[in-house]
Amino acid sequence: MSTSGINLSSLLSALGSSSSGIDVSSAVAAAISALSTPELQWESQQQTLQTQTSAINQIQTDVGALETSLTALTDPAGALASMTTTSSDANVVTASAAPGTTAGSHVIVVNNIATTASWYSDSVASSSAPLASGSFTLTVGSGTATQIPIGGSVDTLDQLAASINGQNLGVTASVVNDSSGARLAIASNSSGSAAGFTISNASGLTFTEASAGADASLTVDGIPIDSASNTVSGAVSGLTLNLLSASPGGQVTVSVAPDSASAEKAIASFVGAYNTAIGDVNAQYTVNTSNQEGPLAGDSTVRMLQDALLAAGSYSGGGNGVSTLGDLGITMNKDGTLTLDTATLANAVQNSFSAVQSFMQGASSNGFASTLNNQLNALTDSASGAFTVDLQSITSENTDLQQQINTFQTYINNQRTLLTAEYNQADIALQEIPQEQAQINAELGYSPTTKSS
Repeated sequence: MSTSGINLSSLLSALGSSSSGIDVSSAVAAAISALSTPELQWESQQQTLQTQTSAINQIQTDVGALETSLTALTDPAGALASMTTTSSDANVVTASAAPGTTAGSHVIVVNNIATTASWYSDSVASSSAPLASGSFTLTVGSGTATQIPIGGSVDTLDQLAASINGQNLGVTASVVNDSSGARLAIASNSSGSAAGFTISNASGLTFTEASAGADASLTVDGIPIDSASNTVSGAVSGLTLNLLSASPGGQVTVSVAPDSASAEKAIASFVGAYNTAIGDVNAQYTVNTSNQEGPLAGDSTVRMLQDALLAAGSYSGGGNGVSTLGDLGITMNKDGTLTLDTATLANAVQNSFSAVQSFMQGASSNGFASTLNNQLNALTDSASGAFTVDLQSITSENTDLQQQINTFQTYINNQRTLLTAEYNQADIALQEIPQEQAQINAELGYSPTTKSS
């Protein structure tokens, strides 16, 4: 674009009677503003792309939350596999069940609980009082006997406790203070007979056995079991028993059942996440007060997402009384959102748990939750999902626009330099015109005050 050739007549007309010359800065700014129209259009396009990017990211976030809620329903260790336990006497035994544990009841009799071996010394004046020299032998289970010396650098209870603990013998020593003075207490780190220990050949200190290590003895459904720990795992697959006290001959019933509360909460979470996602999708097709739709109204990926979400409402599968969302108390409204009847859901979960599980998961990951989750993953996959492709396309378009803007800015800067020079020249020329006009008048003998006869 050429900007040379200033129209002096136009400039003189604009200048009028002013003798201050041209406002070069304003003149150049006006010219550059006129030239900058394409850049303003490109920047507007960039703003649209940014709005679209933000909208896609928000929808992706919503769909991600929906996928998480669906995964919780399909996970083999998730909400629909969660089990709960009850005990008829929680003072004797409680239990916990791993996901997928077979439901049922078990009769437990706790004859005695596992105990931890412990010994204590006779009392001395204080934990820092010097001890008489000596030693004792400590033997844990069937292990090697260890001689513990008393004297030299280990001649107080505090030092003796630290020395024992530093040898990693499978026991823990500590100092216990009471009204009679201080004692050294030694306890096995584990319960059960195999972790029991003995103290022998003691000199300098006298020790008394407080408790011998013993295994727990119990029966599970009539089967006798010994356990070194009061936490008994493996007696029933997936079930962990926590023995709290002995009750010889007393039968405690431990029941295992599906965790209905967790299942209901997970399904309600799905409904909430679904409604958030479909709400943001619907917003793209809602006309605002300016008679405009959302920034993604023309986006094919958003339309695909909307179709997938709306089609979920007509899914049918499973059986045994739960084959549609309606059987779970979930109905679809005209705008695609879901409404949950919690009473119907509770009834289905509590009375037909396996049917609910089958509907959501299917026989081979083809249930409702699995199917919808797979459809959503195809859209949101970080490597090749439709939304990923969308964002890549927007990024590429924005990069092209920025390159155009950068190139155009170089052109504009050059034009600003040229225009500034030309207007400066024109300004100088305008400033010289009155002087030249006066000189011409003088040469012609013309005086502005002289009137022709």
